[in-house]
Amino acid sequence: MKITNNWKLQWFEPGEKHPLEIASPAYIDHFWMTTNVPGDVHTTLISKKIIEDPFVGHNDLKCRWVEEKEWWYRTTFEWQEELNEGEFVELIFEGLDTYATIYFNGVEIGSTENMFIEHEFEVTRELKKGKNVIAVKFDPVHIRVAGKERNYWCSYGKERSWIRKAAMNFGWDWGPRLVTVGIWKDVYLLKRKKAKLHSVFPKTVELTSELAIVEVEVETKSYYFTNETLTVEVLISSNQGSFSAYSVIDNKTGKVVVEVTNPILWWTHDLGQPYLYELKVLLKDKKNNILDQCSQLFGIRKIVIEQKHENGENLFAFNLNGIRLFAKGANWIPVHNFIGSVNENRYMKLLKLVKGAHMNMIRVWGGGIYEKDIFYETCDRLGILVWQDFMFANALYPDYNKNFMKNVREEVIKVIKRLRKYTSLALWCGNNEIDWIYERKKTDGEVTTPFYGETIYHQLIPELLNELDGTRFYWPSSPYGGNDFNSEDNGDRHNWQVWHGNVEPRKIGEPVIQNISVEGVSFKNYKKDCTRFSSEFGMHASSNRYTLKKYIPEGEFYWKSDEMAYRNKDHFHEKGILLMEGYTGIPTDMEEYIHYSMLTQAEGLKYGIEHYRRNKPFTSGALIWQLNDCWPGTSWSMIDYELLPKASYYYARKFFAPVTVTIDHDPGKPIHIWGINDKLWKIEDSLVVEVFHVEGKQLFSKQYDFVIEPNQVKHIASFSEKKVLRGAKPETVVLRLRSLNGRFLDNIYYLRDSKEMNYPKAQLQVSRSTENNTITIISDQLARFVTIDIPQEEVLCSDNFFDLLPGETKTIQLQHLSGKDIRIDEISVFALNSI
Repeated sequence: MKITNNWKLQWFEPGEKHPLEIASPAYIDHFWMTTNVPGDVHTTLISKKIIEDPFVGHNDLKCRWVEEKEWWYRTTFEWQEELNEGEFVELIFEGLDTYATIYFNGVEIGSTENMFIEHEFEVTRELKKGKNVIAVKFDPVHIRVAGKERNYWCSYGKERSWIRKAAMNFGWDWGPRLVTVGIWKDVYLLKRKKAKLHSVFPKTVELTSELAIVEVEVETKSYYFTNETLTVEVLISSNQGSFSAYSVIDNKTGKVVVEVTNPILWWTHDLGQPYLYELKVLLKDKKNNILDQCSQLFGIRKIVIEQKHENGENLFAFNLNGIRLFAKGANWIPVHNFIGSVNENRYMKLLKLVKGAHMNMIRVWGGGIYEKDIFYETCDRLGILVWQDFMFANALYPDYNKNFMKNVREEVIKVIKRLRKYTSLALWCGNNEIDWIYERKKTDGEVTTPFYGETIYHQLIPELLNELDGTRFYWPSSPYGGNDFNSEDNGDRHNWQVWHGNVEPRKIGEPVIQNISVEGVSFKNYKKDCTRFSSEFGMHASSNRYTLKKYIPEGEFYWKSDEMAYRNKDHFHEKGILLMEGYTGIPTDMEEYIHYSMLTQAEGLKYGIEHYRRNKPFTSGALIWQLNDCWPGTSWSMIDYELLPKASYYYARKFFAPVTVTIDHDPGKPIHIWGINDKLWKIEDSLVVEVFHVEGKQLFSKQYDFVIEPNQVKHIASFSEKKVLRGAKPETVVLRLRSLNGRFLDNIYYLRDSKEMNYPKAQLQVSRSTENNTITIISDQLARFVTIDIPQEEVLCSDNFFDLLPGETKTIQLQHLSGKDIRIDEISVFALNSI
């Protein structure tokens, strides 16, 4: 029974009221505001117009008072069922944010101090037939951590290292401080007799083409002491048949082994079908009565992390069902600052965009949340692997404190048991950047304390994983491995030479140096990186015009306004200027900023990812920082807050495509052409290399027939600039790689940076079809960075931010992610060089 109705909300000064007064069933809450559960306080206050939208202007500063108050939730519900002998009832909160005390019919039944996990309370005796009252008090976090040590490293809010809630609540370099509070997940009553299924964990322990041995671990919870024998039955079914087995539960746990013949394997969507079986588990007593049951979808697959190549070189490669894959994807931050109120459709829309850009992996970053079930269920269904961080990020954590460690231990156990059932979960990671940054800060003398938190990632978590999920690889931190925890020679790496100007490589104990200059932050530095696995890298770009303008107050929508600067939460705003200075030139107004930053991000990511992919398999992954935004800011995201993809997303559809042909080139140097094939079958094709003058004249054309074996990279050809220029200046030409047989998408390159190019003035002819939601474009000259500027949220184009050669026509299909009408007549179309 879900308890979603009749919830009310009110705030008090901390300690203003005696808790038992407000928790009493007789308390009159008629004048409290109504609220939604699941939800959060901020969203309720916005809906009641008590606070202004915190995403507009500086309004987030106006609502800081919310985190200072004591907040109460209350509801009443009717219970009419009779409880028979041996039946028990639990009140379950799937998510309480964060320091909560729970009262049931006026009785305090428990308290919580962890946002990330569910909390269960047995209320059989307190439950009444008829009206029942639940009250939940939330204490301000600052009161609960008052007096705690704060004299050691913790980025973005010193108090947060003691608080088991989303770190990004306290602000980050891509989002504001908005310390949430509330009942952020479902609340329900669960009635069971004798016992229930507490955890079900299906895992493939042996796998051949003819047979899969699936072991289903079952943990039960009994409601009173009994020696009664319980039985678990397991049924695994597909459209090709069913397989079953049963086992007796011994000491609350049991294992059921099911043999699945001719198994259909689960693959990432780029390698095959993410096939899911239906798993059904029944818990029965000795009289064969069903006490509890559950069902889920799961896939049969085997995944390992390879750390050595056959030739002895280091690797960090995910191997799925015997196939060493290249992990293509991005880092995932929470989909909203107010995650309790977010509709699940937002998850599905974002993950469909992930699949649409040929990404096969998402990293759940360690400063957010262990995501909602809909996230993992959708990844299972769409065939997207998940790199899962534990929620520890950029701070030292008080592992010396017994109470804190008890809280963390409970969290880790519950998180493992909740998430281990998901097929898409590929790797557990202990933390984000802590080992790496601690060493850097210690070397620089910024920190002098011991490595607080080390026990969590290097002892507690691996011990619990060994006990509870030995099927997955554990990595203590990200980045990790090598001679400075961020080595290109071992493990995974965060490449923040680009954007942040970190001078690499360095070794443990060496000085930490940054070069914040045009050369120091340039995306050209990606080509120096021969990392085994690039798990974080990226650069800023503006949000789309619609998104920015919607949240910036009237009169402030101009380049370098205070409100525009407030959209950027990163330190040293000049880094973005330096990146653009190196590639596009420095913007002088808002129009140029939007276009230059988007173009720089898109071309920079293309430059880096094509380099990483050419180095396959010794580089085996590229996860961009970051996929999404939690608010309408300027950040590293590829998709902005209003779910409008930036230019980098549309570029990703091409640079992440399973089959592509790329060039490796530096100005004045030879042009090398490489083919990349991530498919499991060989590719035979004819490549046409074409070079045009920007005004349309073809200068060079040559065809290369080639074959690329499955899952391989191949050098196809090399030639000099002089050979293709035919006397033209390099800043006046465009090079296109085209498939004669349609095996890969066209790939367009320029031999010089955008700021050096002599683009002609292009005249675009644009026609629209409101009936078909299409836009057709033709240009008389080369049209650089053709932009379809969308004046509404959630519109996806079949292509956008593309280049159009003279005389060529392109028709773009548009769709709304929620199926709404598209205001196609309001859409603007222009190019970087259009008249």
